[in-house]
Amino acid sequence: MISPLAYVDPSAKIGNNVTIHPFAYIDKDVEIGDNCEIMPYASIIHGTRLGNNNKVYQGAIVGADPQDFRWKGETTYCITGDNVVIREQVIINRSIREGKATMIGSDSFIMAESHIGHDCQIKGKNVLGNGVKIAGDTVIGEYAIMSSNAMLHEGCKIGDWALIKGGCRLGSNVPPYVIIAHNPASYYGINAVIMRKEGFSEDQIDDIAKAYRHVYQCGTSVFNALRRIEADVPASDIRDSIVEFIRSCDHKIVAIPPELI
Repeated sequence: MISPLAYVDPSAKIGNNVTIHPFAYIDKDVEIGDNCEIMPYASIIHGTRLGNNNKVYQGAIVGADPQDFRWKGETTYCITGDNVVIREQVIINRSIREGKATMIGSDSFIMAESHIGHDCQIKGKNVLGNGVKIAGDTVIGEYAIMSSNAMLHEGCKIGDWALIKGGCRLGSNVPPYVIIAHNPASYYGINAVIMRKEGFSEDQIDDIAKAYRHVYQCGTSVFNALRRIEADVPASDIRDSIVEFIRSCDHKIVAIPPELI
């Protein structure tokens, strides 16, 4: 299952039923889980740990050296979960910090020519469109979608179930369940269509919409909006996840002017 025309370092650990096509490059200190497929001209660089059932397409580089002047050659990692698809020309950088890792969660789909910077924590079940650019030290929650050519600034967070429209440039945090569109990036509603498909009830969707009306459509500060949410929206895991995310970001979320933070 390993082509003699591929380069596989003798120290690499290769799982069962792995296919490595001609001209693929597997570096030292690499671990590849069961049932993975590495296509021609893909490179898996040292410090990479691939889970099971991953597929890496032509020209992708997984575990590339960090593009950050703070990295001085420390031993760092890039770790993926299971069932991850990494399409053509994707670049994923390792961490810049000794013993730390860039993380790609299970069931993620990363489309062609995307770039994921050092120390990103992508939780899983995400879709990253063609040409998405994600800077270092960012966090993306589960079931998030970044459409083609969207960009996320260093240190920002995207919450669960958020949908980022194509070409958005994000310089702040995106709370869960919302749609963000345009440039400058702005609130465009809640991600109701996808949430309905995935089993959210109408009551849950109504509560999310009500919560974000307080945040984005009442002209009050984010601090006061959170107090209104807690008074007006019935307690639930979903409501609490919205409030906790915004508080964890020190009220700094996308499309909110500084005077309303």
